[in-house]
Amino acid sequence: MTNSHSATGSMFATCPKGLETLLAEEITALGGEVARTTVAGVHLQASLDVAYRICLWSRLANRLILVLAQEEGVETPDAVHGVASNIDWSRHVMSDRSLAVDFHGQSSQIRHTRYGAQTVKDGIVDALQAAGRERPTIDVRQPDLRIYANLYRGRFTLGIDLSGNSLHQRGYRKELGHAPLKENLAAALLIRAGWPERARRGEPLVDPLCGSGTLVIEAGLIAADTAPGLRRERYGFHGWAGHDESAWRELKREAEARASLGRRRIKSRLYGFDISPQALAAAKANAMRAGIPALIEFHGGALAELKRPVESEQPGLIMTNPPYGERIGELPELVPLYAALGERARSEFPGWSMALFTANPDLGHRVGLRAEKQYAFKNGALDCKLLLISVPESSDQPSDSLQEAGSARSDGAQMFANRLEKNRKRLRKWLKQSGECCYRVYDADMPEYALAVDVYGERVHVQEYAPPRSVNPAQAQRRLMDALQVLPGVLGVRPENVYFKQRERQAGKAQYQKRDSSGERFQVREGQALLWVNLRDYLDTGLFLDHRPVRRLLNQMADGKRFLNLFCYTGTATVQAALGGASDSVSVDLSNTYLEWARDNLALNRLDPSRHRVIRDDCLHWLETAGSEFDLIFLDPPTFSNSKRMEGTLDIQRDHARLVNLAMARLAPGGTLVFSNNQRRFQLDDGLLQRYEIKDITSRTFDPDFQRRPNLHHCFQIRHRGAK
Repeated sequence: MTNSHSATGSMFATCPKGLETLLAEEITALGGEVARTTVAGVHLQASLDVAYRICLWSRLANRLILVLAQEEGVETPDAVHGVASNIDWSRHVMSDRSLAVDFHGQSSQIRHTRYGAQTVKDGIVDALQAAGRERPTIDVRQPDLRIYANLYRGRFTLGIDLSGNSLHQRGYRKELGHAPLKENLAAALLIRAGWPERARRGEPLVDPLCGSGTLVIEAGLIAADTAPGLRRERYGFHGWAGHDESAWRELKREAEARASLGRRRIKSRLYGFDISPQALAAAKANAMRAGIPALIEFHGGALAELKRPVESEQPGLIMTNPPYGERIGELPELVPLYAALGERARSEFPGWSMALFTANPDLGHRVGLRAEKQYAFKNGALDCKLLLISVPESSDQPSDSLQEAGSARSDGAQMFANRLEKNRKRLRKWLKQSGECCYRVYDADMPEYALAVDVYGERVHVQEYAPPRSVNPAQAQRRLMDALQVLPGVLGVRPENVYFKQRERQAGKAQYQKRDSSGERFQVREGQALLWVNLRDYLDTGLFLDHRPVRRLLNQMADGKRFLNLFCYTGTATVQAALGGASDSVSVDLSNTYLEWARDNLALNRLDPSRHRVIRDDCLHWLETAGSEFDLIFLDPPTFSNSKRMEGTLDIQRDHARLVNLAMARLAPGGTLVFSNNQRRFQLDDGLLQRYEIKDITSRTFDPDFQRRPNLHHCFQIRHRGAK
């Protein structure tokens, strides 16, 4: 390409995957001649004027490359160097400017992008020095000129990056909310939703979950005919020898005039709502930098309180990008959020259109409105869909259709809710008498809803058992959403106080593995004890609810006794024994995390650490080397463990006889060993039955909330024969 404004050159515009067709249409409208589209890009012919116009006005492109060479069959470093050195770089690289090479792709002999970039750079330097020019300065961070190089399946493309920083970086978004959309993806969603035409008709736009405001700001730029790149101070072509500054200034003056006129002529009203003060502050600051603060009204408030702006007489567009629930623990809050979005749309925005962008179609179904069209997009690595929905006119709705957010239930959801109510009613008398605040209210009572639901005071812990392969995953997901939708209402808790995890068959200490790092813990009461519980960070919570009667038994047996807790976990049994009057105790486990938790539980109950010691060791090793005797021992090993800190593995069915014998060697005459485990098909070793006095007390160790699962654990009292 020469500096002539009308001379055309080959160019390549890149974009996010899924935007290629829209970008091709945009380039055509801006004056470019589209040759073909490819994955994440468009090949085109354009003059210098059109190239500038694309850089300034494209709402969808990431980069615009002026192609200098494109060769096939390029595999070796020598071939790459040859293509680079055959270009007349003196027409493109100024003597006093720095450059950098951005290399993408690989071949059998070029496997690292840094090596590829170095090879291209060497070719450029050799060409410039052959032309009598000085060696250029290399600046990989902030170069004056960026060279684009791409090697894919032997096709090598080399050119000038006219855009510099990615064109999606408009320059206004320095304040970010949670997981914001990139600006060009936001613009693409608005275009697919028909916003340019709607804005020309003066329709309003509402984003009820606006976050840092990207969607509503991009909508404002479109409605006000404002070039998305108008606020950018620098483009890649500013460091290019072929740059025509006067042509660029003229184009920018034209864009500024259009923006000034567009802001005066805009008919649409735009509104952004969010419950987060921090997000709203970021959105307002971003709108100010975008130059359109007066075009958008931002308001705080919860989604459940959303109302149609009184100024919006004609129907418009609800455009939003709710959270997707990428982290599975977020689902309990999101199910009612999506349901509330649908309810607000039906009650406050009849006759409007809704454009909902989500990576979770199952959550999208919770809106309760049918999508007329769907478009597939990528948001980073996530496969997403834009759902285009017509909100029915109020006259089309049955009189009882506008229900409380999240209350519309499927037949299955109603069945699940009914079972929860039935279980609560069954447990009510026991809960009142016992005073327990932590209990199981549902445990896969209905096979279709394979969940365990535990109440911890004003919080609820939900675990989904892995469905068998015979169950359709989509159907299982819908049932899960049904359950999460009704749980808060039936149990009288806030959605954000429902914690959800998926439980699979565990090996070793996987059940103790950390799932999160929130450190979010709180106190619960069990009998006399106060205990720390964490519902978010681990698969288990720190308190095994099914062992509550066992801990109560230990509390009753412990007065004046020396107590030993093996595989002590978070020390809850030790706390109960100590509060029951144990003279002293030793608690043994391998996990530093859970031993610290045990110390915290002891401290919470003001128990003397000098009398109640916590020891980190392999329980087998400790039993083999310890010399102390104890009057009461609690042995509750995992079903299986292959911890790296243990010698070998532990299989409770295989190894329980050895464990029991070692523990009994530490048991004082007249003492009691309480042996418990969670192996569903556990069989006690015959040799132990012959050697010791053993009583199976399993049936006595289930409170009413666990009586439906009599095989959940096994529990035995073991004493020396002849002991009084």
